[in-house]
Amino acid sequence: MVYIMFMFLFGLVLGLAAVASNPSPYFAALGLVAVAGMGCGVLVGHGGSFLSLVLFLIYLGGMLVVFAYSAALAAEPYPEGWGSWPVLGVMMAYMVGVCAAAGLFWGGWYEGAWVSADEFAEFSVFRGDIGGVALMYSVGGGVLVMGAWVLLLTLFVVLELTRGLSRGALRAV
Repeated sequence: MVYIMFMFLFGLVLGLAAVASNPSPYFAALGLVAVAGMGCGVLVGHGGSFLSLVLFLIYLGGMLVVFAYSAALAAEPYPEGWGSWPVLGVMMAYMVGVCAAAGLFWGGWYEGAWVSADEFAEFSVFRGDIGGVALMYSVGGGVLVMGAWVLLLTLFVVLELTRGLSRGALRAV
């Protein structure tokens, strides 16, 4: 289990470096989807299976919208990919920085601390993430409604900004 968690965390850091180093929106959106998958894999490893499923579906819905807008506004016939030398150089610089920071903070991190949310509750009726979902809908209902309104307002603002010369949201660039 520790090996799988290590692979998820390594994929998360590698995906973040790929997103940060890539100038093309096509590959950056693909890298963000990979980062979301790796982050949800880390959550599953720690016992939050329902939370990771919900976050992955919500994040993929948001990424679909972001990818559609970035693909509509990008006018690159030949986008620069991860295999080009400038992008690989920047990505290697990010990975060297991550390795230097990991070497600086390496002491004190132990693999025995990687336990799941349900490790210490042998006779619990609920899982750790399901109890949090019930609490989110009971006490945090107002925040959920406010978040939905903010997302709807953001959608209308982005549609208005990308409308361009009264031709609608989808336009020829």
